Amino acid sequence: MSTQDKDLSIKIRRSALGRARGLGSAKSGSAHWWAERMTAAALLPLSLYFVVSVIILLGADQAHMAAYMAEPWNSALFLALIAIMFYHLSMGLQVVIEDYVPDEAKRLITLLVIKGVIIFLALASAVSVLKLAFS
Repeated sequence: MSTQDKDLSIKIRRSALGRARGLGSAKSGSAHWWAERMTAAALLPLSLYFVVSVIILLGADQAHMAAYMAEPWNSALFLALIAIMFYHLSMGLQVVIEDYVPDEAKRLITLLVIKGVIIFLALASAVSVLKLAFS
């Protein structure tokens, strides 16, 4: 029996579980998928709120903008938009990196850098909203 025949024989005898081993967990993917869908659904009304706010504040000076953001409702919705948007971004980029970066070390470094940048940008955005809300 040639080595090619042996390899074929081994492939045929392996179970579906054996072939799937090492390809990731079948349990964690559905939670990630649902989280992406829920954040996307939450971003729809929050994005519309953001667009309406921008239209309302078009041409406004800093004092008017600060007064608008001082309203608890407005600042809370902006903070929710920031948190959900950056979380959604993080999950989406994680999937892309896990799918298209084959080397495990590069994938881990890329994920850490991307997540660090996302956290920094989310915090900077939240600080900006809070500065306006409390000025």
